Amino acid sequence: MIRDTSAQDRVIQAAPGRRRQVVTAVGVVALLALGVLAWPQLQRVGSGTAATSVSESRLTIAAVERGPFVRDIAGEGRVVAANAPTLYASSGGAVTLLVHAGDKVARGQVLARIDSPDLANRLAQERSNADSMRADVLRAQVDAKQQSAQLQSEYENASIDMKTAQNDLDRQTQAFKAGAAASMQVDHARDTLEKARVTLAHAAAGRGMKEDALKFDVQAKQAALARQELLVKDLQRQVGELEVRSPADGQVGQLLVAERATVAKDAQLLTVIDLSALEVQMQVAESFARDLAIGMPGDISGGGQSWKGSISTVSPEVVNGEVAARLRFDGAQPEQLRQNQRLSVRVLLDRRDNVTFLRRGSFADENGGTAVYLLRDDGTAERVPVRLGARSLDKVEVLDGLKPGDRVVISGGDAFGAAARVTVSH
Repeated sequence: MIRDTSAQDRVIQAAPGRRRQVVTAVGVVALLALGVLAWPQLQRVGSGTAATSVSESRLTIAAVERGPFVRDIAGEGRVVAANAPTLYASSGGAVTLLVHAGDKVARGQVLARIDSPDLANRLAQERSNADSMRADVLRAQVDAKQQSAQLQSEYENASIDMKTAQNDLDRQTQAFKAGAAASMQVDHARDTLEKARVTLAHAAAGRGMKEDALKFDVQAKQAALARQELLVKDLQRQVGELEVRSPADGQVGQLLVAERATVAKDAQLLTVIDLSALEVQMQVAESFARDLAIGMPGDISGGGQSWKGSISTVSPEVVNGEVAARLRFDGAQPEQLRQNQRLSVRVLLDRRDNVTFLRRGSFADENGGTAVYLLRDDGTAERVPVRLGARSLDKVEVLDGLKPGDRVVISGGDAFGAAARVTVSH
């Protein structure tokens, strides 16, 4: 065997106090290192910072800016006819359609006919009554002429009788002066003259009153005839409206009745689309509806072209959270547009200069838009109160609480909860 040196080894006992000092020194160094690393976190805790930490990659941050602020609405519009009337049945009857859906029609073209026997019979009866009244007027005029001639004859006879009595009185007076006639004869001749004068006066008065009566009678019959003729004209109009005509140049839209169907008065028959007057209809969110007004300018674009327009109508009803608005083309209408064609629409609501604004994000809707998280230089996000103003599709006006250059969390702030201060880690 090979001999080792175990017999020569000697165990040396270490001093107890030295080992304790080494361990203590190592612990102190470790605590100091840990304190240095944890000091920022302890400092934030001491200043009221929440213990949570959110990565900056989960947030959308934007800077407050100052400049022009434009409020507008952009969306997709659909070309619709400004005038698309629905035609109704003016009277009940059987309908004969003369066109099909999609046919092009001209103004005044007959699109359908309604067969109404009752209306045709009424027109024939009233025409017959009008003819009878017209004959009565003619008869009254003839009678008036005959009676007027008779009255004139009576007046003229009375006038002749008066002249005869005057002549007789003159002769009797001369004879009396010559002594050839008695005074009684003169008195008789004077009485005869007075009687003839009274008869003439009555004939003149009677002729005037009788002529007025005859005139009134003729006028009454003429008025009755005029009323009857108006009734006939109205029936003729109703019969004419049995031919349903197109109110404009355009295209037949939808047929609302079947061929030879019997319809009631005022029943819907068909629609006509006026292609000469087109507008663009867009759906606007309810939140922007209160800002819309007739006459607001807008831009319409599509197919590489753009046109100017203005709002012509705004629907008073909200449907599914949206309001329908229509834009009319300024100037001449583009010829290449078609019904239901899709176009891009932008409506300018407001434009102001030198406005403090922030890019729009979820912060505008969170907490009622009364507070935002402002990034500080120490890497924290502090919740500060703000007052927001007008809003557009991509911007929000800042009225108070922020200044240009401030960096604000505009999206992702829901991860902060309601903490007053949150650490944002890189």
